[in-house]
Amino acid sequence: MGDRILVAYATKHGATGEIAEKIGQVLRQSGMSVDVLPARDVSDVAAYKAVVLGSALYIGRWLKDAAKSLEANEKALAERQVWLFSSGPTEEGDPVQLLEGKLVPEALQPIVDRIRPRDVTVFHGYNNADKMSGFEKWMIKRVKAPMGDFRDWEAIASWAAGIASHVRQTETH
Repeated sequence: MGDRILVAYATKHGATGEIAEKIGQVLRQSGMSVDVLPARDVSDVAAYKAVVLGSALYIGRWLKDAAKSLEANEKALAERQVWLFSSGPTEEGDPVQLLEGKLVPEALQPIVDRIRPRDVTVFHGYNNADKMSGFEKWMIKRVKAPMGDFRDWEAIASWAAGIASHVRQTETH
């Protein structure tokens, strides 16, 4: 197990990928060696000391690539420092409250419980009409979700800095 950190993500229109890139950037600025990769490109996490895995939420679910990565790597993830994030809510207010306290989709909760991540969080998302299909726009209208970029870059950077701090502390102990 090296001292590298993996930031893996599943994104539909790129917004969650940008969150993952920001997390990677903050970790690199903290002196960490980081790979930022789409979850579908991750076959094995054995080379990593720590893993950050995130997904966009669609209709309360993680995208298949992230869910599959979590399931396929469950045993290895349970032996590593892991952080999980979802991106999704596009409204004002606390994103966790907007999801009624559900930090991960219900179907994934048993796996998450076995992995025991260091932290699980939810970030605001981005509804970009320019990248959506007609059906997606219709769905957004139906659930009355506002359009626009609701991502909180300060919250994302702060969370990533916390990861860097935790990883550094475990290196010295």
